[in-house]
Amino acid sequence: MRASFAPSRRMLLAAPALLAWPAGAAGARGEGGGGLAGLIEPRMRLAASLSAPLTVALTLDACPGAFDGRIASALIEGRVPATIFASGPWLRRNPDALALLLAHRDLFGIQNHGAAHVPPVLGERRIFGLAAAGDLEAVRAEVVGGAADVEAATGVPPRWYRAAAGFYSPAALAAVRRMGVAIAGFSVNADQGASLPAAAVAARIGGAKAGDVIVAHINQPHRASGLGVVAGIAALRRRGARFIRLGDLGVADVDYRRGPA
Repeated sequence: MRASFAPSRRMLLAAPALLAWPAGAAGARGEGGGGLAGLIEPRMRLAASLSAPLTVALTLDACPGAFDGRIASALIEGRVPATIFASGPWLRRNPDALALLLAHRDLFGIQNHGAAHVPPVLGERRIFGLAAAGDLEAVRAEVVGGAADVEAATGVPPRWYRAAAGFYSPAALAAVRRMGVAIAGFSVNADQGASLPAAAVAARIGGAKAGDVIVAHINQPHRASGLGVVAGIAALRRRGARFIRLGDLGVADVDYRRGPA
């Protein structure tokens, strides 16, 4: 049975800050590559007070699919904290992987990637092959249902939500903010949906700067990009990076205005 979900007091207190989404906090792309005209892709970095000397947030999307144990093993062996944005379908299809993550709660925080991995985009369109939610009621169901799935799986209500495919219609973004949900952006897109070769992914992660929020994927165990995530994490560790989880932060700990480096 799906757990009921209501925003936490901390979420509700954060809502005014989320409503005041700063100008320039997100980038809208043109039509090429997936019909993205008019959509918003939120960008986000850690607040300057948390960034020094080299502090980053590693976030890994668990879209519908399998589980990349190569990445998880590297994180466990290296004692590297990470935030997993888990979709409802992924949680249901990967019980053993979920059990592994829950066995290492000191490392892995699980946050909301949507009930059905549906982009919070209005109208009849497809975003990178995914059918859009279509209307605000469907957007709400995606966010609330995804939060309920995470809470049912972990016993902890999530604080953060990241959209399937990463894009929002402006009205949908505003609606999610009014729910008091923290929007998870990023500043380093490490693997472009697990589509990049290992060397490119390793270079993007390994070259991260203080304050970066990195996004990659942990649901594609048969793609080369996962090996790049492992190599990039190793490179950051050699540089002495400190890793923090978004679940340990609030919206006051991030800066939506600074965007990608």
